[in-house]
Amino acid sequence: MNPQRWCDLVAAKHDGDSGFDYREIDDVIHGRVRLAIMAFLSGAGSADFTLLRQKVGVTDGNLSVHIRKLEDEGYIRVEKKFSGRRPLTLCHLTRKGRNAWIAYIARMETLMRPDAAE
Repeated sequence: MNPQRWCDLVAAKHDGDSGFDYREIDDVIHGRVRLAIMAFLSGAGSADFTLLRQKVGVTDGNLSVHIRKLEDEGYIRVEKKFSGRRPLTLCHLTRKGRNAWIAYIARMETLMRPDAAE
């Protein structure tokens, strides 16, 4: 059976009080690189582009694309300024982003409960 079909059947069977519905996962956060960015910023609050790139371990271009998606959703605020003559890009987790992160973690915890798929 197709894995997607299986998940749909399980979710349909458990619509209601069990909380098992993978479709409620925030797709903006759930991407691997965006998940890493959100996880880091949830602890740090803000970070410059270079530090984020080092922590997440992706290229400048890849990081830029994912930062833009999070910024477009309002989860992070990007601040561009100069440090001396060097450009400095800072990323700040917004209130909306923190709330989305907390909701994402809660959703994942619900999905991973031992009784979630019963």
